[in-house]
Amino acid sequence: MIEAAELGGFFAAHAIWCVSDGDLLVPILAYATPDGERQMERLQHDDMEIAVEAGMKRLEANEMAADDGVLVFDGCVTLDEKSLDAIILEHRAFLWPDSKLVVAVPYVPLESGQFKVRRPILLAYENCDDCDPDLAMRSFFHGVSEHEKGAEVWNNCLDEEA
Repeated sequence: MIEAAELGGFFAAHAIWCVSDGDLLVPILAYATPDGERQMERLQHDDMEIAVEAGMKRLEANEMAADDGVLVFDGCVTLDEKSLDAIILEHRAFLWPDSKLVVAVPYVPLESGQFKVRRPILLAYENCDDCDPDLAMRSFFHGVSEHEKGAEVWNNCLDEEA
C-alpha cells in the first residue's frame, strides 16, 4: 500500500490544485503501470455520480492491469456534525486484492471567500499487511510533495487550525 498511498498523495495534490481556483474536479482514475509509469484518466460524464460509480467499477476490476490505483473525486465528509467539501481518494494495491485505503482531504472552496486545505483524514485502512497506517500516510504526504504546483497550493492554503 506504500506505493498506492504515494500515488494517491500525488493526485490529491493535483486535485487540490484543480479546485483551488474554483473549478469543479472531474473524477480521476490514476494508476501505476507495472513499469512504474503513472497514468491518469479524467472520467468525463454529464453526471458526476455516474462518473464516480464507473470509476469505482474500473478501479475494483483493475482493467488497466495496474500495480496500484486510486480514484480521486470531489465529495463530502462529516466532521463534528458539519459537512465539509473534500477530495476523496480510494486507493488500491492490486498485489493485495482485498486491501483498501481511503483518505479524505477536506477543503474550504474558493467561493467561501478564501480557499483552504485541511488535514487529511484516514477513513479506511483495510487488509493492508505491507505497512502500518502511519507509514502509508507518510507515503501519501511524500506523494503530495512530488506535485510541484499542487504542493505549493496545499502548503500556502493549509489551515493549521482546522
